Amino acid sequence: MELFDNLALGFGVAFTFQNLIYAFIGCLLGTLIGVLPGVGPVATIAMLLPATYSLPPVAALIMLAGIYYGAQYGGSTTAILVNLPGEASSVVTMIDGYQMARKGRAGPALAAAGIGSFFAGCVGTLVLAGFAVPLTEVAFKFGPAEYFSLMVLGLIGAVVLASGSLIKAVGMIILGLLLGLIGTDVNSGVARYSFDIPELTDGLGFIVIAMGVFGYGEIISNLAKPDEEREVFAKKVDGLMPTKEDFKNMIPAILRGTALGAALGILPGGGATLSAFAAYTIEKKTKLKPGEVPFGQGNIRGVAAPESANNAGSQTSFIPLLTLGIPPNAVMALMVGAMTIHNIQPGPQVMTSNPELFWGLIASMWIGNAMLIILNLPLIGIWIKFLTVPYRWLFPAIVLFCAIGVYSTNNNTWDIWMVGLFGVVGYVFIKLGMEPAPLLLGLILGPMMEENLRRAMLLSRGDWSVFVTRPLSATLLAMAVLLLIIVALPSIKSKREEAFVEE
Repeated sequence: MELFDNLALGFGVAFTFQNLIYAFIGCLLGTLIGVLPGVGPVATIAMLLPATYSLPPVAALIMLAGIYYGAQYGGSTTAILVNLPGEASSVVTMIDGYQMARKGRAGPALAAAGIGSFFAGCVGTLVLAGFAVPLTEVAFKFGPAEYFSLMVLGLIGAVVLASGSLIKAVGMIILGLLLGLIGTDVNSGVARYSFDIPELTDGLGFIVIAMGVFGYGEIISNLAKPDEEREVFAKKVDGLMPTKEDFKNMIPAILRGTALGAALGILPGGGATLSAFAAYTIEKKTKLKPGEVPFGQGNIRGVAAPESANNAGSQTSFIPLLTLGIPPNAVMALMVGAMTIHNIQPGPQVMTSNPELFWGLIASMWIGNAMLIILNLPLIGIWIKFLTVPYRWLFPAIVLFCAIGVYSTNNNTWDIWMVGLFGVVGYVFIKLGMEPAPLLLGLILGPMMEENLRRAMLLSRGDWSVFVTRPLSATLLAMAVLLLIIVALPSIKSKREEAFVEE
């Protein structure tokens, strides 16, 4: 009964004119960003963080959340029509979606992606609403030792579940932790690793690194690709409605993808991308029916399952953020930044101290999912037109917008130079095949880990055994060790590598 009261409060907040407008802006921007190759939600949210200073906290978070799950919808359009992933989680959608478009079945492919995304988004939000209260009760039992152990588990989870090389993921986490040390020591007030540069005494700006590595890095990388790579199947999108046979095949795939995405989204380092890869792998292992198109040649299940999984995963990845204050992926790390800007401490106290924000955000996700299905299917023609905008016009505008946004944060030209520097660093990471998301998690969790470690040591008077004598902390550390052991097993290692292969 309490859940219905809370949801009633949330819908009351979400249905105000201002919040509806910002939910619509977030969904519209998210779809557009998903459609445009190379400009993902991480870069977009990083660019828009300075703009949220002047907004009320609820409206700002509703808009940023809309951008995140809206990009999951939009990414499928580019993947199906142009064979370019608008979003990392749309990589596997390309495999069968593009083949369907080449056979003149772009309409059913886009419809399968839209329907699967809508259903999974609604279920994911339902899971978020149901799990929020019990998890928050558990979170109130956490002390400094438990929070430190939870963050260790989060970082190890991010390494284990990151795509690509484990060694590179570990390197990125460590680099993020080291960058987080730059600034002023919390206890002594002494500047460290600032090299007598006054601007570094406050540490490296979170927005600066996120915008440089993800925004500018992606732009430089995309400018290196020739325009000829893009082949748009704009004229072939006519009939949207899937056939009865399509529905028979895609409904079980949508249900499987939704269940898998909802579960994996909660895990640290999980979220949309991992969910999409895992869902596609499971569909490939599921036996083909007689007469069904093989995978890789335009099977509708290869579109419906990953699209459902990535949307369910994007919704449930809010659970660890809102209940425990731990960001499970790069976008949630940016959401922590947005909450900090508005003086909101992410974690269990959000539900008690700011219930309007907590339940308003959850309710806005249902509204956002309804808006997205309306935005995506009828307006596909408009999104296709955006795909024909030449890169040489599109990217200078984004670069300028980023520079203005960064400068307006602190009115400091130093930040613009730093974004440029981290843009080059981001491009180097892409060239070396290094996933930059773990770096962002390390940067966010590093200072929090250090603070909780030192607080735990002060309370225990320097006794390190506090981390294993407290049952909750010991359980979390044991889970972290177990994760490392499991991923080190040769059979699991080979399966992991196989799951992330892009065909």
